[in-house]
Amino acid sequence: MIFEHDLIYSEIVLNFERMIFIAKKISRSTFIMENPPTLYSYAGIAGDKEGEGPLKDYFDEIEADAYFGQETWEKAESELMKRTINKALSKGGLVPDDIDYMFAGDLLNQCISTTYGIRDLEIPLFGIYGACSTMSEGLVLASLMTDSGIGGNIIAVTSSHFCTAERQFRFPLQYGGVRTPTAQWTCTGSGAVVVSPKGTPPYVRAVTCGKIVDLGVLDANNMGAAMAPAAAHVIKTFLNDTAMEPNDFDYIVTGDLGTVGSDLLNQLLRQDGIDISSQHRDCGVMIFDTQNQDVHAGGSGCGCSASVLCGYFLNKIRDGEIKNILFCATGALMSPTASQQGESIPSISHAVFISNEARLNG
Repeated sequence: MIFEHDLIYSEIVLNFERMIFIAKKISRSTFIMENPPTLYSYAGIAGDKEGEGPLKDYFDEIEADAYFGQETWEKAESELMKRTINKALSKGGLVPDDIDYMFAGDLLNQCISTTYGIRDLEIPLFGIYGACSTMSEGLVLASLMTDSGIGGNIIAVTSSHFCTAERQFRFPLQYGGVRTPTAQWTCTGSGAVVVSPKGTPPYVRAVTCGKIVDLGVLDANNMGAAMAPAAAHVIKTFLNDTAMEPNDFDYIVTGDLGTVGSDLLNQLLRQDGIDISSQHRDCGVMIFDTQNQDVHAGGSGCGCSASVLCGYFLNKIRDGEIKNILFCATGALMSPTASQQGESIPSISHAVFISNEARLNG
């Protein structure tokens, strides 16, 4: 006798065997999307200082109250993430029940901005931590799951807040410590993207999963130097695996290397015969006016690259003003405790090829 649950199980096995081979794995790290997911709807929200910068006209919302109407900085960041998710949903005409899964994370211990911020949404959650690379990490995972057919609508989201990061990673604000010239300003911002199997541009065409790179940088006030080698590794890996060239992209976008790390990235790639200087843009440099906003080497934080991607780049890709970008958010996987014990700063970056076209012409 064949029971109904046996038939269901068999169908699941057959479907899984079919779906698992949809994404084309062309190397250990790089996947080409056979069914390129669309970034169906998205939103970027920024704080007051970010709203005074060069990208002020591109964010969906700018919040003047650093507390976001809450009692603590940590609750403020949770509110920021929740607002950004809801904004991305409303722009796509969606509600939480339309979302199958969520990949989300932030900078704080136990990712509390995420867990407390989204607990009322009742969306199945995969909590992730990639430090400031979290937006790329979430997009990689969401895109692979959507391309495979396992996922439907999946949210990738992250956030950061200047005051929560200062409290956890540096000194309380009241301390008034002097920032070094290489230091960066943690952005108060958030970006959320709904990755979907069907829709219009932007499309995710390919991804490369990064690996931990550690060249022994010890200075916790020089995140750019710590993260640049990871960005160089993933960019080189992606270009080598796909046989693409820097000039195949309008922009190769890194997440918050700042001015110091951006210069180092270009130097490292030139040593390997790769010149991205014409295409390179860094979200940490773009989000602030580094000459007039007293942010030293630029912006940082999960919300930096996420809000710049969702606020600035994706609309331009959707409208065809930009054809192709390689988005490589970068993260320093440091711990204040480990740094105080003399540990160096390991870093990681993941690459996401985002395009106005689902397929190559011809």
